[in-house]
Amino acid sequence: MGAFGSSEFDGVSVGDGDKLMEFKTPLSKARGLGTARLGVEHWWMQRVTAVALILLSLWLVFFLDRLLESSYAEMLAWLAKPHNAVLLLAYLLVSAYHAMLGLKVVIEDYVHSEWLKILSLLLVQLGGWLLVLTQAFAALRLWQATV
Repeated sequence: MGAFGSSEFDGVSVGDGDKLMEFKTPLSKARGLGTARLGVEHWWMQRVTAVALILLSLWLVFFLDRLLESSYAEMLAWLAKPHNAVLLLAYLLVSAYHAMLGLKVVIEDYVHSEWLKILSLLLVQLGGWLLVLTQAFAALRLWQATV
């Protein structure tokens, strides 16, 4: 045991018995509580989806350029190719997921009322997944029309 009643110095305790006053540093108080862990994962997912969106956006620009020069039948034929349908679906899904991640950070950082924060996060998640399902349905429906 150390000089202050514990095996590791984590602050100074003054007083007797039931009435102890603790003078602990913020680091000392937080030690042993663990980490949030999801912060690093969230950070990485934002970066991964951002890089994916850069690459998919290049494809989308090419797609839109081709769309302006083609007839409806030519566009359907172009979308009938599986790699084009997959890239379109990937762009839609990744952009929706990236938006949900970004909105979550903004809400967590700037909405201070706890009930409003929870409600906002719930609505963002619900709206985001509804958007993902709608986009997936529309893209698959468009691809189905080409087959």
